[in-house]
Amino acid sequence: MAPPKVEFMFDFGSPNAYLAELVIPQIEKRTGVKFDYVPVLLGGIYKLTNNRSPADYLRGVRNKPEFMELETQRFLRRHNITSFHKNPFFPVNTLQLMRGAVAAQFEGVFEPYFHAAYHHMWEEPKKMDDPQVARQAFTTSNIDYDRLALRAQEADVKNRLIELTQNAVDRGAFGSPTFFVGEEIFFGKDQLRDVEEALVGASTALPGEPRKSPS
Repeated sequence: MAPPKVEFMFDFGSPNAYLAELVIPQIEKRTGVKFDYVPVLLGGIYKLTNNRSPADYLRGVRNKPEFMELETQRFLRRHNITSFHKNPFFPVNTLQLMRGAVAAQFEGVFEPYFHAAYHHMWEEPKKMDDPQVARQAFTTSNIDYDRLALRAQEADVKNRLIELTQNAVDRGAFGSPTFFVGEEIFFGKDQLRDVEEALVGASTALPGEPRKSPS
């Protein structure tokens, strides 16, 4: 039985998507299933769903921001993550970065671009919506920024990002990171355990039988 398609819908501006990405390779190794990386524009998702970023809706809220920080620290410890640093320029407008991700997919250089973008957003944080800062950052990571920046302005790239973002919302997404195992939706880095369970269950179920949880 073929494993279901599993998708990771990400925006470089989401720290939780960055943290999730660090865990995905471990899940791929354990399950033998490769994730499809789908760039979406988080600002576009928020607009289409009338959602807001935590930085907005938690402003002035007592206790919940502190608890969310506690959850993040637990996640870092659980997965032995030491590379993450808060970006002092957060929130960063990621429109050009995400168009660049689509351009990089079209040009066959997605993986190095992807890792460079996350490195300069959350490992050595920079103001990545400043074109000069982004250019210097990507250049130090051996990315041809000028080529991708030009490609990112072409209509097929812009339209593809719009299409992917709209498709994510149509399927139920309201933020990032969002995952789909087949058509089953999961949201947030902490649901990666459920994503893995769904993958394992799907691979062990016989046709017509419900999925089994991993033992």
